[in-house]
Amino acid sequence: MEVVTHHGRETAYEVANRGGNGAPICFVHGSGGSRNIWRAQHRLADQNPVVTVDLSGHGDSDDVDARPGYTRLSAYADDVLAVVEETNSRVLVGNSLGGAIVMHILIEREFDPDAAVLTGTGARLGVLEDLLDWLGNDFERAVEFLHGPDRLFHDPEPELREESMTQLHETGQDVTRRDFLTCHEFDVRNDLSKIDTPVLAAYGEHDQLTPPRYHEYLTDEIDDTWLAELEDAAHLAMLEQPTAFNAAVSEFLDIVFERD
Repeated sequence: MEVVTHHGRETAYEVANRGGNGAPICFVHGSGGSRNIWRAQHRLADQNPVVTVDLSGHGDSDDVDARPGYTRLSAYADDVLAVVEETNSRVLVGNSLGGAIVMHILIEREFDPDAAVLTGTGARLGVLEDLLDWLGNDFERAVEFLHGPDRLFHDPEPELREESMTQLHETGQDVTRRDFLTCHEFDVRNDLSKIDTPVLAAYGEHDQLTPPRYHEYLTDEIDDTWLAELEDAAHLAMLEQPTAFNAAVSEFLDIVFERD
């Protein structure tokens, strides 16, 4: 683990490098998660160094005093850009809230990456009112709901489901709730045309949290976009079907960087 200090706080990140000489890829997790959700993507490090970030208040990173919504989203973007600068990352990958952070960077910040992957995300990320209520008042029910059929996972091994539930508890109710409230306010549907970075929109075919149509909308509104369906997966396809997810990312980068 490494840390970078910025804006008065420390952001933790990890670099996996298996000798790959491609552009470093920075992976950004979603609500209540940590850099650990990308552990299976370390296999990509034989071609591209893999950088995984703990957003503020998650994993080993300091928290930030920022209200849910745009202010917190912007603070998370500061986390990512601080790590990007430290690691010379040229590709951004974001899942769910992480995808919202990546879109925010592509639309509003000066950083111009070579490529981006948006997975399990959308231009608008409204959250069910019942879920927002449970996140505030019945966290156990919220965690159970998220691990119901075709939400975070389609048909996971019991160990994977248990590990995911443990991760939400480790992040904690307060931070997780703030993440979902930030998602709930996110809406860049009128700004997608500003994105001129090559984008891969990759989705789990059974994802009910951010359904396939969310990703189809991204490909309709962003000019330079590819679409990839990941079978037998839901919202966290990178965990549930890592081989297919990694293959989609690798193929996309082959096209972008014209690799043989």
